[in-house]
Order: sequence, then structure tokens, then C-alpha cells
Amino acid sequence: MLNIKKIDKVRHTKIRKTTKATDALNYALKLKWKWAGHVVRYTDRRWTARVTLWNGPTGKRSRGRPPTRWEDDLRQIAGPNWTDIARDRDVWASLEEAFTQSGVFAD
Repeated sequence: MLNIKKIDKVRHTKIRKTTKATDALNYALKLKWKWAGHVVRYTDRRWTARVTLWNGPTGKRSRGRPPTRWEDDLRQIAGPNWTDIARDRDVWASLEEAFTQSGVFAD
């Protein structure tokens, strides 16, 4: 598309800026953030809300580092009571940029 070879060693950020292509990671994180806010604002007990907010099985967890849960990323940005924050659309929308930017340089 731009006639750039790997030997030219052009950074992907520069290529993305030139082509105006969206970053897949930022886009995926944005969709996750919007989905979480959407599901939390449900007023009825749909299965999507129950599955998304499910805590998992009780009991002893396996040895080693705990696996990352789906909502751990949300808790990192919005705090432990992210479900209460997500009910306020304006506050939730203001935190979206912080969430999508956190994924770029995450460990």
C-alpha cells in the first residue's frame, strides 16, 4: 500500500498515522468499555447481564498467579464499584479514553 519494506524499519505508529487505519487494540478496548456500560445499565435480568457480571465458581483457585478476569481491566480504571459508575453515562464516557489508552502500554 505504501511500498514500505521491513528493512526500511518504519514504525507501525507512523504507518498507521499515514494510512489513517484504526488500531485494533484500541478499537477492541473501546467496544469492551461500551459493552460493559451497556450491560450494566440493563434494568431487567437478561442472560447477557448475568453472564457478564458473573463472579465465577466458588472454591479454591489454582496455584500460581491468578488468571485475569474480564472485569479486572474495568476495575483498574473505574475502581471496584465500576458497576455504579457505569450507570452514569457521562462519567462512564469520560473514563473511556483512559481505558483505551491504558491498553496500549499495558504489561
